[in-house]
Amino acid sequence: MAERKTFITTGTVAQNRKARFNYFIEERYEAGIVLIGPEVKSLRAGHANVTEAYVSVDSGELFLVNANISGYASTGYIRHVEARPRKLLLKKKEIQKIIGAVNKKGYTMIPLSIYFNNKGLAKIELGLALGKDGKDKRDTIKKRDWERQKARILRDNNK
Repeated sequence: MAERKTFITTGTVAQNRKARFNYFIEERYEAGIVLIGPEVKSLRAGHANVTEAYVSVDSGELFLVNANISGYASTGYIRHVEARPRKLLLKKKEIQKIIGAVNKKGYTMIPLSIYFNNKGLAKIELGLALGKDGKDKRDTIKKRDWERQKARILRDNNK
């Protein structure tokens, strides 16, 4: 008997965990993604990676570049390129605002996560971000370590 595959109907598929460490996230946007059939099936199976991805501007449109959505094994003749640029769907006003911010010094658009909303549509959460330097990253590490240590102290005192 064939093994049943579990599919994600709502919830997070892929998350960029390094984004919050490497960047200050100024604003967040939700965008749709233009996908083909096997890509949607692959996303529902949880086969996606956005850690190395970024958002590019081309002729007034936004594209998700270098996001890896693995091939879906059970497709017939339709195959897709795993790391192709995918068009992002946003309102025109939001696109103009993002393009204006990206043209400023140091700002970039990075994907934070890919997920399925309540209607079952694939969405991507984008962050307008400002890059951190070495000192800021060290401060983040110190703050995270202090929070862990504080939690341990509180846990041990409550026993």
